[in-house]
Amino acid sequence: MRAQWRWPVGMPLCRPMGDGLWEIRTDLPSNRIARVLLGVDDGVLVALHAFIKKTQKTPPSELGVARKRLKELKS
Repeated sequence: MRAQWRWPVGMPLCRPMGDGLWEIRTDLPSNRIARVLLGVDDGVLVALHAFIKKTQKTPPSELGVARKRLKELKS
């Protein structure tokens, strides 16, 4: 519940990125924003990739790394 609903209202802390990926965002003490890309494999939540977000849109290369790792888990 904490990941989705908190005050002040704004972008959710957790959002779907498609293809079974989820993104969780967190603010770091150094005024930077980190992202962790997650997936579910066999009912287990798995952290696939983490990075410091420098642009508003999630870079395709970062999504590609997470998708590749999720595919490796499922095979």
